[in-house]
Formats: sequence, structure tokens, C-alpha cells
Amino acid sequence: MKILVTPTSFNKPVNDTARKMLEAFADEVVYNEFGRPLESQEVEQMLTGVDGYIAGLDYITADALEGADALKAISRYGAGVDRVDLDAAKAKGITVTNTPGTNAVAVCELAFVLMLSLARAVPRLDNAVKNGEWPRNNGVELNGKTLGIVGFGAIGKNLATRAKAFGMDIIAFDPYFDEAFAQKSGVVKSTLEEVISGSDFISLHVPLNEHTKHIIGAKQIQNMKQGAYIINTARGGLVDEKAAADALKSGKLGGVGLDAYEVEPVTDSPLLGQQNVVMMPHTGAHTNEAISGMGMMSVQNLIAVLSGEDCKYVVGK
Repeated sequence: MKILVTPTSFNKPVNDTARKMLEAFADEVVYNEFGRPLESQEVEQMLTGVDGYIAGLDYITADALEGADALKAISRYGAGVDRVDLDAAKAKGITVTNTPGTNAVAVCELAFVLMLSLARAVPRLDNAVKNGEWPRNNGVELNGKTLGIVGFGAIGKNLATRAKAFGMDIIAFDPYFDEAFAQKSGVVKSTLEEVISGSDFISLHVPLNEHTKHIIGAKQIQNMKQGAYIINTARGGLVDEKAAADALKSGKLGGVGLDAYEVEPVTDSPLLGQQNVVMMPHTGAHTNEAISGMGMMSVQNLIAVLSGEDCKYVVGK
């Protein structure tokens, strides 16, 4: 039994138990030595003879799976499967699983950090003080502001709970809206258009697909409140970065906080160098607790599928 493991954080000490479990199960475990998510061609080259695959944010296209002669299972280390061609996997009889909820707290807390950082210009003022300056800056309070959540799953719900504690009003959009949770938590069900036009802060928590590509573009930004803030800790491509950069320059947007980008790593985004932008290196799920949870669940999912046992986290049954 040969297993390929590509998540860049899987080899951290917090995953020692999961790693030992996997190595005890498999005859051979091959790890990602690139130190980054794999491109489609790299995935294709590494899948030869592989029975099971614990996948990070790799591009698992139909071409990448073409030569997967032995592959039976792809266990996503994380919840998102937008970089996996599910149709191609299904056509080849490959089971795909994920680890929903394991990084929900970590990602939602980073989204909250980005909101606070933008509201009080934390990175810019920190840098100024360290450079011997003593600037005066008027920020904004979260209390009394409206937070619009696009994608009301585990991350969105966690964010809503925390935002309520800060005195924010919450409106949310999701095609599969959880009415019971919303009613209990004081969250108002809204359309996407209502969230865009009625929010002071908009936080994105949806996958990237043909329906969500540039879900925040020039038209949507134009319909936002003057000085609104955009937070994206989900997937690059949800926000049209050029449109956001133009809106920052004009003053339409108050700020943008990002942990995901249209091209990663970031090299020439139009948002680089702008004052009211906080940029993180796609690190939302990188807490000890989330890494440990994703590691253990991804290994358990893979072993279950390869052992012919039931797995409750199969995607697209």
C-alpha cells in the first residue's frame, strides 16, 4: 500500500500521532518535498502506483488523475474540494473525502482578526510606531456595525457567534440556510444582494466555482456602502482584485483583508502596496488545533476507505 501525502503542514509535530497511524497502516508513505501545493502536472507525476492520497491545496485535475493507475481514495486535508475534479475522480472510481469543521474556528478567528486589523489600522500603525512615528488615526468600532456573511456554514456560524459578542448586527446569505441556528443566534436571513448593499463588513465563506468566481466584482462593490470592508479567508478568485484595488483608490472601499488570492503566492496583485489592505499567506487553517484535527480526520478517512469501511465524510455520494 503506497500513500502520497502533500499538505505542507502535515509533518508538523502536532500531527505526530496521525503520521504514525498512517505509516503503521501503509507499506510506503511519500511526502511532498516542494513545500507548497502541487500543480496539476506535479500531481500526475507523483500519483503513479499510489493507492491513497492525502491532499492539500493541490490542483487535482482530470489530467492529473489520468495516470492514477492504482488510486482508490483522495482524502482532502481540509473542507474545500474546489481544486479536485470530482467528476474525473468519480469516473475513475476514486472516492473523495474531506474534513469538514476541523478548521472552522481557526478560519473564523482569522476573519475576525482581519476585521479588527482593518477597523483600527493595526498593521500600518504598528509599522509606523516601530519606525519612530507617532501618528493619529481615527478607526471605526465594530459595535453597532452590520456584518454580512456570504456562506453560512461552520465557519460563517462561528464568525456570527463572535461578532454578536462585539455588538454587531448579522445578516447572512447561503443557498442552504440554517434557519434554526439563525433564529437562535439572531442572524437575519438575506439575499446576496441584501448582504452586499446592507453590510459595513462583508466576510466570504464559500467555495470557488463557476457560480462564485468574482462574486465580489466591480458591480457588487458599486452597490456596497461607502467605506465598506471586504474580508476573504475562503478562496482566491471570489474577489476581483483589480476592482477592489480601484475601489480602494477611489475611497469606495474602506479596506480589504485577504488570506486567499487569485494567484498564489502573491507577486503582482494590484492590491499590493495599498495602505488599507491586510494580506495573510493563506494561513487561516494554520493553528495547532486545526492542523491536528485535519491531520487525524484525513488519515482516519483514508484508512476507512482503503479498508472497505464506511466513511461519513465522502464527498458527492
